Amino acid sequence: MTDTSARPDGLSAYIAVTAAYWAFMLTDGALRMLVLLHFHTIGFSPVQLAYLFVLYEVAGMVTNLCAGWIAARFGLTATLYAGLGIQVLALLALTQLDPDWAIGASVAFVMMVQGASGVAKDLAKMSSKSAVKILAPARGDGLFRWVAILTGSKNVVKGLGFLLGAALLAALGFATAVLGMAAILAVILLAVLIAMPAGLPKGRKGAKFSEVFSKSANVNRLSAARVFLFGARDVWFVVGIPIYFYAVLSDGSEAGNRAAFFLIGTFMSLWIILYGAIQASAPRILRAGMRNEAELVSSAGGWAWVLAAVPAVLTVAAWAASGPQMWLTMTLIAGLLLFGGLFAINSALHSYLILAFTKAERVTMDVGFYYMANAAGRLAGTVLSGLTYQVGGLTLMLGTATVMVAASAVVSGRLSHVQQENEAK
Repeated sequence: MTDTSARPDGLSAYIAVTAAYWAFMLTDGALRMLVLLHFHTIGFSPVQLAYLFVLYEVAGMVTNLCAGWIAARFGLTATLYAGLGIQVLALLALTQLDPDWAIGASVAFVMMVQGASGVAKDLAKMSSKSAVKILAPARGDGLFRWVAILTGSKNVVKGLGFLLGAALLAALGFATAVLGMAAILAVILLAVLIAMPAGLPKGRKGAKFSEVFSKSANVNRLSAARVFLFGARDVWFVVGIPIYFYAVLSDGSEAGNRAAFFLIGTFMSLWIILYGAIQASAPRILRAGMRNEAELVSSAGGWAWVLAAVPAVLTVAAWAASGPQMWLTMTLIAGLLLFGGLFAINSALHSYLILAFTKAERVTMDVGFYYMANAAGRLAGTVLSGLTYQVGGLTLMLGTATVMVAASAVVSGRLSHVQQENEAK
């Protein structure tokens, strides 16, 4: 791998891929908030709300498994363009939702559209993350810095999308907001098609689908840790906390609903923005330029255990409360923001390690497999978010998150650096 500073086309391709990814994630974050809040206000239960996102995550698992091979076979730009295009079609389809449909029909329709959006999201994500391995400077902490900037900035943009979605729902209504996002993303897709520079691989005809399954113990263990890490986040993030905040903030009136939409969207947006900003700063926080790969690998388990302490404390606080109370709400806000900061460091470390563990010739395969595990974690978290909140409220939901982070810490503690893994083979 050559230094990208000597390859202006590579740097230009990285910038173009990052910009396209930003545009996609802005609409993805906005769409999630629009769907969640809109369907909650028309009477969907927490479990029904979770169902709306289930196919999104299932589609993500299948897509990531296949996308690694598709990108290896047809090139990274092909999967990036496909992701953007499918998202435009999904947004347009969602505008056809009829408010007179029965709840069952609405759930089925939105699940299918969200499934298409899940395919789109993971095509775009796999393309963007794999591009970093190809284009990043090989010297020093260049790989960690580039992946942290891409991932962190993406999450800042997604956080803005949460705020945008809540604001558009309050100001324009569901259908108009979704149609506007489809138009903007279509313009972005056209611009990327016209202006994408050279620098990304075009694919190889001999790529076999069986290659997507990694033989690396590190890749498999990191993927398992990712399942538990993202499950622990989404078990509270997807349904439980937004619905709890809605119960606390809204008085049931139209004005109260709008105010609740704005405040919930603001919190979720700030959480994601904080998460993204700390992710982008992770190489500096972890002093990656002064530490070798083995030291970074060994730190993964420790950071996960620190993270597990936060939902554990919040579980005790929720158990001690007799119901929605101001002190509990403020404790949740502070605790979840702290969780976001620590989660960002864990996530950034994982995102670096998957690229460090893989080889350039099979990067799309390993990244696809890893993000399939990521989607599996989100799927588990999504289902458990509605289920645990409906069955056991905040206490069961946050306790489940604690157990899942602890499981991630145990698996992360078994990672070894590349030289140790090669010696073991």
